[in-house]
Amino acid sequence: MKIFITGATGFVGHHVASELASQGAQLRILVRKSSNLSNLEGIAGDTHIGDLAAPETIAPALKGCDAVMHVAADYRLWIPDPQAMYRANVDGTRELLRLAREAGVRRVVYTSSVATMGFRTDGLIVNEDTPVSLNNMVGHYKRSKYLAEQEALSAAKSGQDVMILNPTTPIGSHDTKPTPTGRIFVDFLNRKFPAYVDTGLNLVDVGEVARAHCAALDIGLPGRRYILGGENLTLKQILDKMSAITGIPSPTVQIPFAVAATYAFFEENITGRLRKKEPRATLEEVRMGRKKMYASSARAQQELGFRVAPVYPAMREAIEWFRSNGYAPPS
Repeated sequence: MKIFITGATGFVGHHVASELASQGAQLRILVRKSSNLSNLEGIAGDTHIGDLAAPETIAPALKGCDAVMHVAADYRLWIPDPQAMYRANVDGTRELLRLAREAGVRRVVYTSSVATMGFRTDGLIVNEDTPVSLNNMVGHYKRSKYLAEQEALSAAKSGQDVMILNPTTPIGSHDTKPTPTGRIFVDFLNRKFPAYVDTGLNLVDVGEVARAHCAALDIGLPGRRYILGGENLTLKQILDKMSAITGIPSPTVQIPFAVAATYAFFEENITGRLRKKEPRATLEEVRMGRKKMYASSARAQQELGFRVAPVYPAMREAIEWFRSNGYAPPS
């Protein structure tokens, strides 16, 4: 099978591309001129230089492809120009779906995010059918992913063979940027995590997420959304697990959201707007933290054969990778 893949230079995309290549797929990999290609090392495939913001650069690469794996996304919780995120995540997805139709591509798998789900402050475990709307989306990243997902769902309703995968919070190696979740690990390893807030996440092994992408190509149902998750954990439980792996003390001080919001406000305005650097915390993160992002992967288990695996090995793998690649001091 010949597959056009976006986002392979990123964290999740690296693992998806690696899994596809190991199963014998012929990959045509989208890269930008400015892309760091380190995550493509060891992955067999042809690269194609293009940009989702310039659709005419992508169209030639889609010819002859059987499927599109759209993993690329602008994933940041702080951005000076939010419109750039909407152009990448929303407009880019809409245009790629159009180009795939025009090229006669048989199937499209779109990697969305669990951020588009209807999470609650009471920690209720949600699924793909939990009611949600754009008004529930906190911040530009969530809003842009929700709108992009609506583009995919609209294309599916019009007859295009499109399915949506919603990973929760992937953990593992090759998180080169790193992602906002990866920064939690990096800060902890560098002993810059003195306190925590009462929030919760669902952590998932990025390897299981990659394998689910391959399964979706074969047996996923068009128009379906599939949550790909692992363990529902409080932030304190996550930090305690990292402490057990590393021996670094887990923080014992829990701070109120009001204090966290005040700190984030000054970080955004002083570090972000005045010093033009990425703030260590944002108001968007604090607002998101009020909702525990607990989710069920039952549909993916039943329809894709997805495996909900313990996240401890993936956490250890992430920690070892960050240390061996200079993000944190060695053990």
